[in-house]
Amino acid sequence: MSGARLEEGSGGGLVDVLSGFVGELRAAGLPVSMTEHLDAMEAVGQIPLEDRVAFKYALGSTLVKNAAHWRAFETIFDVYFSPLGFIRVSVDDADGGGDRQLARAAELLDAERRDADAEMSALSAEELLELLYRALLAGDEELLAALARQAVDRFAGMEPGRPVGGTYYLYRTLRHLDLDGVRTGLMAASAAAVGVGTGSQDTEDAALSDLGERLVREEFDARIARLRRLIEAEIRRRLVADRGAQAMAKTLRKPLPEDVDFMHATQDELASLRRAIQPLTRRLAVRLARKRRHGRKGPLDFRNTVRHSLSYGGVPAEPKFRYPRPAKPEIVVIADISGSVAAFARFTLQLVHAISGQFSRVRSFVFIDGIDEVTSFFDGVEDISHAVHRVNTEADVIWVDGHSDYGHALETFWTRWGQQVTPRTSVILLGDARNNYHASQAWVVQELAKRARHLYWLNPEPRSYWDTGDSIVSQYGVFCDGVFECRNLRQLERFVEQLA
Repeated sequence: MSGARLEEGSGGGLVDVLSGFVGELRAAGLPVSMTEHLDAMEAVGQIPLEDRVAFKYALGSTLVKNAAHWRAFETIFDVYFSPLGFIRVSVDDADGGGDRQLARAAELLDAERRDADAEMSALSAEELLELLYRALLAGDEELLAALARQAVDRFAGMEPGRPVGGTYYLYRTLRHLDLDGVRTGLMAASAAAVGVGTGSQDTEDAALSDLGERLVREEFDARIARLRRLIEAEIRRRLVADRGAQAMAKTLRKPLPEDVDFMHATQDELASLRRAIQPLTRRLAVRLARKRRHGRKGPLDFRNTVRHSLSYGGVPAEPKFRYPRPAKPEIVVIADISGSVAAFARFTLQLVHAISGQFSRVRSFVFIDGIDEVTSFFDGVEDISHAVHRVNTEADVIWVDGHSDYGHALETFWTRWGQQVTPRTSVILLGDARNNYHASQAWVVQELAKRARHLYWLNPEPRSYWDTGDSIVSQYGVFCDGVFECRNLRQLERFVEQLA
């Protein structure tokens, strides 16, 4: 079969790079076992190394087990293997080992790129932008890749050894390209080509035109996003060449969705959290159901054991036990939705209600300085995020000034709903316990602990921040069955597992 492959005894340099790549995946939080590492080495040994796409997906199929981890895998792959872009080139005529073949392929690709870049370097900025516009209009991938390299050359202002991150270089490049203006021009050209906007269409035609316009816009947005990724990849490639793969991998390392801090998540990270919450709820519901079915054995069932012993001639060879059927707990969630803890409360409410089938009942209360029950917002709702949106916009949680007052909120809860807490109820309090120096009314937590089956407090702040400033979490925590640091989905998942 033609093409270079990673044969036994060859490509040692690539094996070393692959080992570093797996190490960086583990450092980023991806669970990669030794067996999976060996599987990856075997997989890349079965494909032509010049096919970079096959190389990438061979690694991904063996090393990535969670779709939410794919973005992190792609970023690290680009860092470790962007210098190996030469594996696209055929190396059929190579007569040496894997490393010599790849080195020769690198020389060929570098020469090819230098020729293309030399031709474009003679263009003026206006001509370059016009060429970019035409490449996006035609969807020419090869031309877009060459233009991305030329844009970085001209506009990024990269300097070897300068301690500047790739985001700064990306900003400088995109600022000169004016992609919003390019998008507007592309839409105008598309509209002119199909005669949109002549005013002669009837209602049905207009609806079709609206659909067509949306589809065209999405296509152009996808092409512009592709150009942006090409520019990012080119910047990463140059930074790797300047600083080394390991240093760049550490710089670009981002937390996995399940490790994103609720309190400091960016908009993009919140979006990744929303995508990760649904598969998490399905896994957690299955795990809780299995845990309930396969609980520990109960006491010996003497009568059942004797009855089954008849098939063994009266010998009790197969002991029988009474399997416990634990009652599903009732959950009461009392959540602070003020300020920076709002995202934490949002995902906790979403997770608990999504797995509500594992509990006999879930009731939800939210507060700032006033408190309101929002259980009805979740009744019969398919998309829990819509219910959470109603919680944030419709709940009556302002009493005086809209600043957190745990004492007043807890006292109001006890007065209105405290008698409804029973020995079957597990109460979960969510918040950072920053009380703005109001009275704590910790006696309410003490009374709830006496009435409830369990009482837990989940705090999204790092443990080192507890009881600093206006935080009074310890005043409440002494009455709780447990106070848990819960800053991300991974920690939240571990806590919910123990509720069943």
